[in-house]
Amino acid sequence: MAFKPLHDRVLVRRVEGEEKTAGGLIIPDSAKEKPAEGIVVACGEGARKDNGELITMAVSDGDKILFGKWSGTEVTVDGEELLIMKESDILGVIS
Repeated sequence: MAFKPLHDRVLVRRVEGEEKTAGGLIIPDSAKEKPAEGIVVACGEGARKDNGELITMAVSDGDKILFGKWSGTEVTVDGEELLIMKESDILGVIS
């Protein structure tokens, strides 16, 4: 990967949603919402306090996360659509 996020930023790959509903109906691409789940691809080193002390990141590469619907900025890295977001935009880690 030719991209490394800075500070408290995270690079995320969206996880595709379900193709069918619970009742078995197939959802067309035009009706699908963008998924709010993703896999962390890369992380910055963390934010810094006023005194310069590093605050370590709560997430790491490979974590499956949940984020807000409008979180992040869409970018293309190595031909792949990814999101860059602040760590504070992440709602939680899915285990």
